Amino acid sequence: MYNPYSLKGKTVLITGASSGIGKATAIECSRQGATVLLLGRNLERLTQAMEECEGTSHSVIQFDLSKIDNIPDLLGMLPELDGVVHSAGVNTKYLVKKINQERIDELLHTNYYAPALITQLLLNNKKFKKNASMVFISSISASYASVSNALYASSKAALNAFVRCLAMEIAPRGMRANVIQPGIIETPILKAYALTEEMQDFKNSCPLGHSGEPTDIALGCVYLLSEASKFTTGSIMTIDGGLTLK
Repeated sequence: MYNPYSLKGKTVLITGASSGIGKATAIECSRQGATVLLLGRNLERLTQAMEECEGTSHSVIQFDLSKIDNIPDLLGMLPELDGVVHSAGVNTKYLVKKINQERIDELLHTNYYAPALITQLLLNNKKFKKNASMVFISSISASYASVSNALYASSKAALNAFVRCLAMEIAPRGMRANVIQPGIIETPILKAYALTEEMQDFKNSCPLGHSGEPTDIALGCVYLLSEASKFTTGSIMTIDGGLTLK
């Protein structure tokens, strides 16, 4: 049966795959026939996530992306790839008057430096197959201001700009790069702030009347990894239930 979203025969690396959006993306990619490499820090949770994937060809890679000096070590752990989903991210909230170099680095190492350096590593070492697709998970925070979110928002804004330039550079090679900007999604990061008044206001103001689920973003990743999106590159896809329409 014709399925333009099929990932059969494709090998996809997913960072932050032990929970939230990354885990849901691994599961949905496996359902579409992909061989999935699940990367994250917690081996037990990675293994549990892999066991929820369909098929038996998947594998886990225990790796801490905040240790950016170790990123070259990834090279020997990876086969040739048809796709990558950069889902790993951290969000620790600080008022601007409370930030310092250490706290800036904490956010940038995982949210910006790691995906940028992994991309450079894979490109330079010819780890991408023909027509490979890269998906970067950003956030509506990149252009949606909120108190105590300056570091996270700026890390995601930097990621957006990086991907648009990347898309221009790799287009002649037949490869694509796109961004997904989730809104309020029920992930472990969100649960850490679920009781704040601001977060409840965000949820209540969503035009569709509810927050999203990790699978909502995962299915967007499947689209961008598949041949259904073969003419889509450099795009910033917002999946937020209409929150940023206001």
